Amino acid sequence: MADGPLVRADERLSRALRHPDRFSGLLSDLGNVQVALPVLAVVLVLVSRQGRRAGVRRWWAAPAAAAVLMALVPALVVPLKDWTARPGTPAVPPGLGYYPSGHTATAVVAYGAATLLLLPRLGGARARRALVLGCVAVNLAVGFALVRRGYHWPLDVLASWCLGAVLLWALWPLARRGGEPVSRSRSRSSSGTPSSRTGPS
Repeated sequence: MADGPLVRADERLSRALRHPDRFSGLLSDLGNVQVALPVLAVVLVLVSRQGRRAGVRRWWAAPAAAAVLMALVPALVVPLKDWTARPGTPAVPPGLGYYPSGHTATAVVAYGAATLLLLPRLGGARARRALVLGCVAVNLAVGFALVRRGYHWPLDVLASWCLGAVLLWALWPLARRGGEPVSRSRSRSSSGTPSSRTGPS
């Protein structure tokens, strides 16, 4: 956080990448709560309604878990910022608490959770691949823009990518089962063979 070869390499990389421009400012805004949260909220509503109408078992579980993860972002990031107390780049006003990047963590969890919730509901492999690549591209763009604008050091962004990946990994098992309808889940017996019932009970 204060000195050492990793910090010096981080500062050199920041100096090489830092070049504020209008476009990077627009990209960095994608990590704002005012932008990322509405996107996730729309997906939560759509997935919840679709799951309930389709008879998905525990249709509320994955959307609720995604909302909890989003709420955990400030609960985790703010104490880490206070604990590390890393100063900002020369491009920002003097101050502490830039590690990890809150904008990056917000973008990773909001767009990543939305992607995980939508994946089981997309029909083709091409659509799923496009969604994942789009999510990765958006998050790479946000992180790069924050560094390019000088709002954060590269390691601030990298730390938030790692934190977000852990949170999304916890969400994936619930999201993956989110598209399983009641009739399908109950059509197999405990031994894994089809049951004798014809239709939901």
